[in-house]
Amino acid sequence: MIKYLLTAVLLYGPLQHQAQTTATSQPNTPVAITHTGIVNVITGKIDPDQTILIDSNRITATGPFKKVKIPANATIIDATGKYAMPGMTDAHIHFFQSGGLYTRPDAVNLNSVYPYEKDQQWIKDHLDQLMARYLACGITTVIDVGGPMSNFAIRDKVNSSAMAPTAFVTGPLISTYLPMNLDKKDPPIVKVTTPQEARDLVKKQLPYKPDFIKIWYIVLPGQPASSTLPIVQATIDESHSNGLKVAVHATEFETARLAVEAGADILVHSVEDKQLTPEMLQLLKSKAITYIPTLVVAQNYNRTFTQQFDFSAHDFTYSDPFMLGSLTDLQHLSKPPFDYKKMRERFIIPAKEDTTMAINLKLAQQAGIRIVSGTDAGNIGTQHAASFHDELLAMQQAGLSNWEIILSATINAAKGFGKDKDYGSIEKGKIADLLLLEKDPTQDINIPANLNTVIHRGVPIKPAQLLPVTPEILAQQQLNAYNNRNLEAFLAPYSDSVQLYDLNSGKLLMNGKENMRKQYGTVFTNIKNLHCQLVNRIVQGNTVIDHERVTGFDNKPVEAIAIYKIENGKIVKVYFSE
Repeated sequence: MIKYLLTAVLLYGPLQHQAQTTATSQPNTPVAITHTGIVNVITGKIDPDQTILIDSNRITATGPFKKVKIPANATIIDATGKYAMPGMTDAHIHFFQSGGLYTRPDAVNLNSVYPYEKDQQWIKDHLDQLMARYLACGITTVIDVGGPMSNFAIRDKVNSSAMAPTAFVTGPLISTYLPMNLDKKDPPIVKVTTPQEARDLVKKQLPYKPDFIKIWYIVLPGQPASSTLPIVQATIDESHSNGLKVAVHATEFETARLAVEAGADILVHSVEDKQLTPEMLQLLKSKAITYIPTLVVAQNYNRTFTQQFDFSAHDFTYSDPFMLGSLTDLQHLSKPPFDYKKMRERFIIPAKEDTTMAINLKLAQQAGIRIVSGTDAGNIGTQHAASFHDELLAMQQAGLSNWEIILSATINAAKGFGKDKDYGSIEKGKIADLLLLEKDPTQDINIPANLNTVIHRGVPIKPAQLLPVTPEILAQQQLNAYNNRNLEAFLAPYSDSVQLYDLNSGKLLMNGKENMRKQYGTVFTNIKNLHCQLVNRIVQGNTVIDHERVTGFDNKPVEAIAIYKIENGKIVKVYFSE
């Protein structure tokens, strides 16, 4: 049977997975959202029984239902019992990173397994699908804090689609350090060695109208932070002279302090090496610094490098399943770059830095510093869109209230990047980016689970339009859950009446999802090293044929064929052959 599969691959070639989204156009008539509670991020209160009028892409009026006159030609959305909150912003993403295992060869070089160029092409080919996932999570704005010059063309493409969040971007990171193995033709990070080179790189971006400028302030062991401060100062001065805010990657106490004293506007990561002192907090406050904690990204690297994942149902649902699936590839590479089990001695989860970042976030919040939520999505293990909810939960665990978290994802983000004239709150004159939720987010911060409708630039969109369910996606989602021994996520793609057969004899092996639950529940509980490698896949219509190599049962891998039959968005039959 394996021979048959390989022959079929040669005949047909592996088919690329496709995720179609539904085109949505601007409504021809005004939209009136009635009887909703408004999460008012200006007053910090829930305004009951409100009407929101939208014309084209702007909010034209808000107020109590009895006081707002609804145009006769308006499309009415009755939001009784629902809550309207501003669309959220992920204020730290990277378009040039996929979130998969192969996206940062400067961190782990796997070019011999999967070339970096292939990862970069994958991102370009699937940009629409990744962006749609942001909207499905209630994220209507994303901010790319550094990437290749091609970022500006990506911004134009993303901003032309109603099915993608609004994007604000900058170009290459102006850096004090040059990472290895990244794109050299259109580099995302450019090392400069003199203040004039820094100024020139700022000027190079100006014709493309960057939304801000980004500095990568990296200090190597034994190198004083002050040694490259003139470069940082020159970048800030040149940016400010051209009316641009400056964001700085400065994760050490000293680099953060020097950057802020030099005039930086935004710190795009937490200070992780030392607790913020009262003097430092006062400095950040007095300089009106925007502080983006990015609590989950480092831990996601650690989880990937040690293969110790803790994915939730949310992660399996909203992550791109193919990039999520790539993270477990370390378990079957023939020549892995390191022993992931031994790496568990080096990387402890949670790390000391995680605790320090959480403490510093709470201190910054208490000091009245503007906190803005961001994920660093695209880095290894930090999935586009899905990681935002994980970031909000980490902020909650650090001690922030739901109200404080909501502010960080809405009005604070708009103010921090100078976009609050148009974004961040539900007010007359602002862009109509808002979410209709089934539950009060000040009580339940799980925005994606409670999301009824996304209204983006005035266009109402149902989340189901944004999360495609294709045969290949279903097959990949159950594979991902299998490799993480997550029983409920594994069963989710299957029909309640699913049937499993032996391919050779035609014998019925298992009937119904509940029988699967019993058998696979035992397997997932007892076999701790269970892993399924996808060797090859063919997709033909509603049929997915996988050549799989399973390890963990004994010392010898088991080669198998699995044929998945899909109907009405669920796997209804599976045929196995070893």
